[in-house]
Amino acid sequence: MVAGAANAQWAPPYLLYLGNARDDLAAKTARGLAYWRPQWCVGQLRGSQCRTSVGLTDMDARQARLAGANTMIVGVANAGGVMDEETVRAVVAALDAGLNVASGLHQRLASHPAIVAAAQRNDRHLYDARNPPPLQVGHGQRRAGKRLLTVGTDCSVGKMYASLAFEKELRARGLAADFRATGQTGIFIAGGGVPIDAVIADFISGAAEWISPAREDGGWDIIEGQGSLFHPSYAGVSLGLLHGAQADALLLCHEPTRQHMRGLPHYPVPHLRTCLEANLAAARLTSPGVLAIGVALNTSGMDRDEAQRACESIENQLDLPCQDPVTMGMDRIADRLQSCFAG
Repeated sequence: MVAGAANAQWAPPYLLYLGNARDDLAAKTARGLAYWRPQWCVGQLRGSQCRTSVGLTDMDARQARLAGANTMIVGVANAGGVMDEETVRAVVAALDAGLNVASGLHQRLASHPAIVAAAQRNDRHLYDARNPPPLQVGHGQRRAGKRLLTVGTDCSVGKMYASLAFEKELRARGLAADFRATGQTGIFIAGGGVPIDAVIADFISGAAEWISPAREDGGWDIIEGQGSLFHPSYAGVSLGLLHGAQADALLLCHEPTRQHMRGLPHYPVPHLRTCLEANLAAARLTSPGVLAIGVALNTSGMDRDEAQRACESIENQLDLPCQDPVTMGMDRIADRLQSCFAG
């Protein structure tokens, strides 16, 4: 059975398939699930050339099924989002072992005849996270509620982690806050969302409006950003999100050890102030009063002292609180948000 985006038949527990991920970023979907929903994950399945791990027990599909797994998540990303032959074999083996399979790759599970045949003969479900729901074009009309959008200097700098950590911080303060997923990893973590990079260009702002409709409870929608206005490959997605999100607040995400734009060594990472000002200018089209409330720094490649110095330097440059959401928390950035939007 091939399931649609609204079908719940890809529930945990999960076996996380890492394939032949060459580094941590290539396995970011698996890594995100293992970090944010560890109680849902029973093990990892790595390909013959895999160079990373998410710290779970290695097992094959049959072992995972015996351990209680219900679904295998294809938790690896690559250029073009395609399945190689080894991945196809792993998916078929998972279906034959009695697992459902969910994937966030651009190449749909349901497009591969061998995978569809395996799902049908085993009465298992396939879920392609990059199948967007029916959408309308954005209208830009002001809607009730408060919204924060994470934006980045580059791709894969921690926008999802920052969004989830900020939701957690606001909820810990007794505030209503909801993470709104726009990428495949976030969709798996949240249990729903819209795959913004699979949306037809004319409908991107409408997709942001769809995922964050009017809310009347005084709470915050924390909208997961994608790409970067300064990445030639993905700036269009970022701009559409900025317009549709109608954000009251922006949270800038940055990895200070990044030497160039991801996958483009001929493009340098933008200066933080330049990037922040460009995002604010774009956001003002639909939210004239938008404010920057902080910088979320991904310091995973730095030691503690280096990370602290980097945050202090950025705070001096931008006069905004700067924290690593994973190692430092988000309390000071949340303080800034509450002070800016008091009452």
